[in-house]
Amino acid sequence: MNPLEQIIIEKIRREGPITFETFMDMALYHPEFGYYSSSESALGREGDFFTSPHLHPIFGGMIGRQLYEMWQAMGKPSEFDIVEMGAGHGYLAKDIFDYLQNSKDSMAAFLDSVRYRIVEPYAHFENKQRTVLADLLHNQSGITWVTSLSELKDIRGCVFSNELLDAFPVHLVRINQTVHEIGVNYRDHKFTEELQDVSSGDIMNYLNIFSAGLPPGYKTEINMRIKKWLESVAAVLKEGFVLTIDYGYSAKEYYSEDRTGGTLLCYHKHTLNDSPYRNIGQQDITAHVNFSSLKLWGDDLGLKTVGYCPQGTFLTSAGIDEMIVELYSDSADYLSEISKIKRLIFPQGMGDSHNVMIQFKGGTMPELRGFSMRNQTYLL
Repeated sequence: MNPLEQIIIEKIRREGPITFETFMDMALYHPEFGYYSSSESALGREGDFFTSPHLHPIFGGMIGRQLYEMWQAMGKPSEFDIVEMGAGHGYLAKDIFDYLQNSKDSMAAFLDSVRYRIVEPYAHFENKQRTVLADLLHNQSGITWVTSLSELKDIRGCVFSNELLDAFPVHLVRINQTVHEIGVNYRDHKFTEELQDVSSGDIMNYLNIFSAGLPPGYKTEINMRIKKWLESVAAVLKEGFVLTIDYGYSAKEYYSEDRTGGTLLCYHKHTLNDSPYRNIGQQDITAHVNFSSLKLWGDDLGLKTVGYCPQGTFLTSAGIDEMIVELYSDSADYLSEISKIKRLIFPQGMGDSHNVMIQFKGGTMPELRGFSMRNQTYLL
C-alpha cells in the first residue's frame, strides 16, 4: 500500500465515505503524492500518455498562427497577453515560439507585443519547462511564470489550454428510480463504490439542463470544476479569447443512451484501464469534456462562443497544408513528417477525438479561419 492510499483510507475511516470527486482530487492533486503534484510525473514517451505537442511540433506552429490571427482580430495591440494553462513539459510553448520566430512571414511586430505567461502550480513542472525553454529565456522572449491564474489581471489576449479540463475531478452519478451520487468507501481491504445522496443541488441542476431523461442504470460523470475555472478565467480576462482543446462531446453526444458507462478512463504507462482504484497516485484519471457546459456557462460570463469543431477540421481549415509545404516540402524526411502529422488530423488519431472551442470576450465577434470550413457550434 503506497502512502497516498493510506492517506485516503484514513480520511474515509475518519469522515466516512467520500465523493468520487474528492477521491479523484486526492489521487491527482494531493500536495505530496498526487499524480500531477509528484515530481515523478512524466508525460510523452517516458510517461503515461501522449498529447498533440508530443506527436509533432507543427501543432505548436498552428497554435502560434492562431494566436497571431487573434492579435490581428484585436487590432494588433502593442501588448498581447498569452496565458498557457497546463503547460506540461513546455514543448507546446517552445514549438509556438520556434514557429513564430522562424516563419517566412514576418512576425516581429507580433512577437514584440507578446507577454507569455505560464500558469504552473507545481515546481517540478516549472523546472522542466524552464529547461525546455532555456534558449528562449536566454533570448528574453517575455516568458514568465505564475502559480495561479488569480495572480494575473486585466488580460488582453488569449487564455489557452490543451488537455487540461479532462483532468478536472468529476462527480460520478448513477440513475436508478432516482439520482444517486457514487461515493468511495474502503471495506475488506479494498476500495468500493457506494450509492449516496447527491452531495450538491448544483448536480441536480446540471442533470436537468444537460442530461434529463437518462434511463435507469445509467452511470456518468459531472464536471462542476469547469464552471469554477471559467469564472476564474472571466475574472482576469479583460478582452480577448479562450482557446480550449480537449477530448469530449456536445451534451447530446456525451449523455446519449448508448454511453451508459460514462467516459472515465485511466492511463498508466501508455496502457488504458477503467479502474481508478489501481495505481493510485501513479496513473492519470480523465473524463471527457462536455463542451455544451463550456458554451452555456461561458455565455453567462460574457464569453461568447466563436466556434467549435473537431481538431482535424480546425487544423485543416486553419491552413495546416500550407504550413506543411512551408516547413517540409524540401525536406528529405517529408514522408516521415507527414505520417506523424496525420495523427493530429485524421479521425483514427486525435483529429476526431479532440475538439477545439474558442470563446471571445469583447465587442464585435471576430471570424476565425479555423472555423470557416465547419463550425459546429449549433451542436452545443
